[in-house]
Amino acid sequence: MEIIDYLKDSIFRIGEVYAVNGREIIIKVDSNKNLPHVIYKGRLIKNVSVGSFLKIKKGFYNLVAKVESETLKENRIETEYHSKQDSLIRLLIVKIIGYFEKGSYHKGVKEVPLIGNIAYLMDNDEFERIHRFADPEEETIYLGNLMLDENVPIRISIDRLFASHIGIFGNTGSGKSHTLAKIYNELFDKMKNFNNFKRNARFVVFDFNGEYSSTDALCSSKTIYNLGSDSNESNKIPFLIGDLLRLDTLSILSDATEKTQQPFIKRALKLYNSIKNHESPEEIQSHFKNTISKYIKDTLLLKDAQKERNILDLLDQILLSGLNRELQDSSVMDDIEIYNNGSIKLIRSKDGFVTSDNYEEFFCRLKMKSMLDSFRLPENPIQEFLIFLNLRLIIDLVQNKAQNDHIHPVVRRLDSLMNDVPNIFNIGEDNDMFKKSNIVVVNLNVLKTDLKKLIPLIVSMALYRGHKLKAKKNNVYLNIIVDEAHNILSTESKRETESWKDYRLETFEEIIKEGRKFGVFLTLASQRPSDISATIVSQLHNYLIHRLVNNKDIEMIEKAVSYIDKLSLESLPILPVGACILSGLIADLPIVLQVEELPMKQQPKSQTIKLTSSWIGDSKEQDESRANCGIVPGFEFEIDDADKDERYEDL
Repeated sequence: MEIIDYLKDSIFRIGEVYAVNGREIIIKVDSNKNLPHVIYKGRLIKNVSVGSFLKIKKGFYNLVAKVESETLKENRIETEYHSKQDSLIRLLIVKIIGYFEKGSYHKGVKEVPLIGNIAYLMDNDEFERIHRFADPEEETIYLGNLMLDENVPIRISIDRLFASHIGIFGNTGSGKSHTLAKIYNELFDKMKNFNNFKRNARFVVFDFNGEYSSTDALCSSKTIYNLGSDSNESNKIPFLIGDLLRLDTLSILSDATEKTQQPFIKRALKLYNSIKNHESPEEIQSHFKNTISKYIKDTLLLKDAQKERNILDLLDQILLSGLNRELQDSSVMDDIEIYNNGSIKLIRSKDGFVTSDNYEEFFCRLKMKSMLDSFRLPENPIQEFLIFLNLRLIIDLVQNKAQNDHIHPVVRRLDSLMNDVPNIFNIGEDNDMFKKSNIVVVNLNVLKTDLKKLIPLIVSMALYRGHKLKAKKNNVYLNIIVDEAHNILSTESKRETESWKDYRLETFEEIIKEGRKFGVFLTLASQRPSDISATIVSQLHNYLIHRLVNNKDIEMIEKAVSYIDKLSLESLPILPVGACILSGLIADLPIVLQVEELPMKQQPKSQTIKLTSSWIGDSKEQDESRANCGIVPGFEFEIDDADKDERYEDL
């Protein structure tokens, strides 16, 4: 047994420590170990090279180092008994990345070697241990193989990977979307038969380009909301009106200014809640009509022509939204006339202008009185709130709390955006979007750009708020998956105001900073990590980084990922399709992983179009097309019609 150990040590020995500069160690390679392979027990073993791992023995410690570069140095030997080869020595520049203790590999620097310590190649068992990202008792998923050695499978601990924020980055066509699909396809396939998984785990995928909305992408048992595709209720997200009618949400929707418009929205919400707090629908209707009647009187007695016209226009919008078809052509201005001094006169009256003394008799004869009597608040909660918004503006104008020019734009913007809400949300008492399945895909593909940014923000914040309440009582898990995350987490967007951008980023920054405490995690995939908030990128726990060629993106990764080494960074621009660098808390050292390809039906719909198939067609069509062009099968030149027969004979 001892002979075998000595034999192994002599064959696996690389050299000895030549210099120590902190973590950076220089190894002097033995002159007989400069070949590409060594032979041990009849097997070829790859010798040390840049990117390889080696072991340095220091007493009872086995330190692990990674080779970052190598160089030659002149060895000044002034004796005639040495060959010219001995005048040069090979030096390896390595960095300590971890150590073995009690048979397990641990990341970090516990010891540094001494000059003269011996460096060895790793055997297969040691090599597999440093590439093992799960304990033997942990549940794992299979992602692929080590790119430099396809015989080394990479299996990842489910607990370590999914109880973390995940970042998947890479240029278009690098395999980023496929990696995201592979990770979650493996997880869902492994957990699909466990009832507790269906009960306690929830996943929502925001799909900007419809890549994961096919039947088998990610998994087959998922709920898909194809927003904006049709009016079918199954394509609308269940949502509570209370999650939408919030000061912060409405302020962002309307791009409201902080000092003027946001206080108005706050007053509108207070009015809405005070009237809606009445128990029965009839009490709500009665209270609303009494309120609006009071301010109609104040309006008709104002003696300010412009303000009266503005208020009556708002009143017209309110009443027409709650009238039956018979009165839809009516207007509050049908039978009154406003004079320049603000006096209001009933057109068909001989009694003169309205005054506080004749108001009751005057009002009973107006068209607006019959309109108000017939008015009913609509059942649609969105339309109902817009009515309260206009009522609040009427009250503020009458009480001189606001100017129409300052507030009306925010009302108009909210009215425009709220018109899109019924096509996206199914507003009601039920907001459980996971009722059919615990895996949900929200397809945003056909929505307008502003809605694509808005919907993930509103839904994520509502899910996060609701989940925090449930997490205190139950051991529940929520994973928010955002593909093309630069669409909603960009810091460089010029299409929006700073306040909207700040709120959008702060919302997701709160989730990524505090969500772990409540079992809420983010998975982000993006082509441009440099576009995403640096705070968000730096707070991610695990990274799968595909090919990146832009210097800004590479610099962002270098700053944000503290576990990545120089060699891995330099390899980013030349990674092949499907290869990625796995780094982060889960990986005790950065590795280059070749992600296994999914079956075609399970792949996301993000493949590059094959132009020749589109332009030329199948093989039969190709042969017919070439024959029509005068091309002989097997020869790729054209033949003129005049010379065709003669040249065929020559051929």
